Amino acid sequence: MIEEQSFIAALQSPEEREAAFRELVTTYKERLYWHIRKIVLDHDDADDVLQNTFIKIFKNIEKFKGDSKLYTWMYRIATNESITFINKKAKKQNITIEEVKNNAIARLESDVYFEGDEIQLKLQEAIALLPQQQQLIFTMKYFDDITYEELSEILDISVGGLKSSYHIAVKKITEHLKTNETF
Repeated sequence: MIEEQSFIAALQSPEEREAAFRELVTTYKERLYWHIRKIVLDHDDADDVLQNTFIKIFKNIEKFKGDSKLYTWMYRIATNESITFINKKAKKQNITIEEVKNNAIARLESDVYFEGDEIQLKLQEAIALLPQQQQLIFTMKYFDDITYEELSEILDISVGGLKSSYHIAVKKITEHLKTNETF
């Protein structure tokens, strides 16, 4: 904890900010990229959102009070930036959020950065069918193994509500995979 506090102090110090921020980017860019990628699905979109996330982190690091872990705070920013990106994309293209997700799923098979097989593609399709909040909860809990307590900080939802949403999401995904078995 002391190490994180000194790192945060370096990030908030005008003299040390740039070097500390470079270290922050190096340390967290891959984890944040994959978190964002699971939400927006497209590699190029994930890169754009990641860049926006780091810009927002850099601009707001002085406001970070340390009430949560630094990574939890950055995760929340990345999550919000991802949701904002999808919403803006839907509005710009004059389509629903679900259509944005379906279009992204359709492009996954031809995406050179997607290394999944048919089963993983079906799982992504099932996840995309979930309501946005269940999608976030499932993805963050299942793929990133984030605790319910950390999820509660990131999404500002009670632990009980998170557990319920996660289990409902698992049931929906399982049902979708059973009814669409082709493998």
